[in-house]
Amino acid sequence: MNKLNEILQELGISKVKLAKYLGVSRQMIYNYLELGSINNWPKEKRLLLLKLLDIEDGSDKTLSKIKITPDYIMEVEARLNQNIKETFEIEGSAELKKLPKSDQQLYSDITYLIKDKLTEGYKHDETVASLTYIYHILQCIDNIEEVKFFLAYISKLTCFSQPNEFKYNEDKQFVFEGIVHSATSLYTNGGANKSRVIEARSRFVQEIERKKEEVLSRTEQLNLIQLQALRELGYTKFTNENKDEVIEKIAEIECRRV
Repeated sequence: MNKLNEILQELGISKVKLAKYLGVSRQMIYNYLELGSINNWPKEKRLLLLKLLDIEDGSDKTLSKIKITPDYIMEVEARLNQNIKETFEIEGSAELKKLPKSDQQLYSDITYLIKDKLTEGYKHDETVASLTYIYHILQCIDNIEEVKFFLAYISKLTCFSQPNEFKYNEDKQFVFEGIVHSATSLYTNGGANKSRVIEARSRFVQEIERKKEEVLSRTEQLNLIQLQALRELGYTKFTNENKDEVIEKIAEIECRRV
């Protein structure tokens, strides 16, 4: 199976894409690649792979005859994307189909990975926690630019992106990556002074608590303003019918407080 692995790498086909093409989990791809020969794969999956590579059988002799040329790469990529596109059209909504193909592909890749992670069963609780944190990141990503910088840093660190690629504010991103890399190097190499780390983390906790208090205070303030707006308008509760009027009154009350 070493030859098949080499071919997949030369073609630039990731385990995720191959798994989506074959309609199996990513872990199953690793299991297949552990088998001694393609001929040991389940018949349906074996035929799909042979079709993708445009070969008659999965013997090492046949695999050795494959010439990785630009034309061959484009042909394989076309077959791969067509199969994934057909799957997406079955699962996707009309709204998603209006997106550019690259966006559709991104959506498909992300949702596949989420499903794969949740259904593989390995360290399920940790997986759920990690995906929950990712969900939290998506909720705040537009409000905290450092979140974007950190995601870019991880992408570069794992060689998915070029080190000098800057999709956001280049100056800020450059500085952020340098600082984060210094910090992670200290962590990895055990060079951080423990007492200073304890102090830094204590400040981190205090800042979070302060932010929580600010959010709670603001929430309480908004609740009080909403109650005042309802009273002034003669309503007892907030409804779909009066929401526009109440929101307008809330804005008016806030303006009075300035």
